[in-house]
This record gives sequence, structure tokens and C-alpha cells, in this order.
Amino acid sequence: MLDWSFGYSAKDLMNKKHIYNILNIVTVILTVAMFFSCSDNFNQVQKMGVSENEPIGVAENINLKHTDSGRVTANLLSAKMLDYSNRDFPFNEFTGGITLYVFDEENKKSTIISDYAISYDKTGLIDLQGNVVITTHDGNVLKTEQLYFDKKREWLFTNVPVTFTTKQDVIKGNGFDSNLKFTNAEVLEVTGIISLDD
Repeated sequence: MLDWSFGYSAKDLMNKKHIYNILNIVTVILTVAMFFSCSDNFNQVQKMGVSENEPIGVAENINLKHTDSGRVTANLLSAKMLDYSNRDFPFNEFTGGITLYVFDEENKKSTIISDYAISYDKTGLIDLQGNVVITTHDGNVLKTEQLYFDKKREWLFTNVPVTFTTKQDVIKGNGFDSNLKFTNAEVLEVTGIISLDD
């Protein structure tokens, strides 16, 4: 008969089996605890990766061109854009301000400038804020502190004080409505008109 005890007594072997059983149980418990701990840590790492209040992307020194049938219709320049498309109500925030060149069918350029802008994807509304200046290709200039642009309707509007300068007049008021081409621009609640000499 072979002796597999290697010099250990039956009592020693029983104690070793008992120790092995205890070690196996401890190993299983530690493995399960580690599994749940890793799972919890993974969830926390996921939450830390992209917080709900943080942008999903950041772009700097943007030079974005929009074309239609091979013709450039708009050119957007911005120092910094934050992408919040991970939100329930997605938007892009231009914290470095914007300069937007808009080209008509005859390639005539109009310019829109603001210190800050926010564009809402679902509504198609752009909120321009701080030193907003629109200069049309034919020399009309609109200055205000806030202006909204409805992309779907191609409509500009505001209800804050504005100064609208045409070739004939400087018109001040408390609001503005116009299509993008300024063919039916209207200053609301006019507070003053200064006629310019030719």
C-alpha cells in the first residue's frame, strides 16, 4: 500500500483538509467581493468619465464651412465650442464667441459677430449674446446685446434694445424682427430715428 501522506498523520491531514476548506471558502468570498467591488468601481469610473454636466466634446479654433450644391453658403469661425449632445435637450455652446459669414446666391457676404452663442439642436434656435453685430452685404448694420435666429424659419428677432443703421437712417428701438436677407427688417418700439445726409 502506498503512503500518500508524506509523513503526515491522519490528524494532520484532517487539519490540512479543514484548512484547505477554509481557504477555499475565503477565496470564494474574496472573489465574489472583488467581482462586486470591480463592478461598482466600473460604474463609478463610467460616471466620472462623462459627467452629465460636462460636454461630450470640445473643439477649438473652428473653421466650419457649409456648402450647398458645391457653393459655400456659410463659414463659421469660433475660438471654442462645447458639445452637449449627450443631454436630453442637446446643444452646442460657443464660449469663445462666433464670426459667421453668410453668402447669398450671388456670393455677396453678410457678417454676424457675437461674444457668445448657444445653438439648440431640437428647436433649431440660436441664441447670440454680447456685442452682437450683423453687417449685411449692402451696408445695413444691426447692433444689440442679444439676438435669436430661428434656423427653420430663417428669422431673426429680439426684444432688447437695438440700433439699426441703414444708408438713410439710424433707428433705435426695443426689439427687432427680420428675415435673414433683411428685406423686411423692422425695428420695434422705436425710440428714435436719426436721418443721415447723402
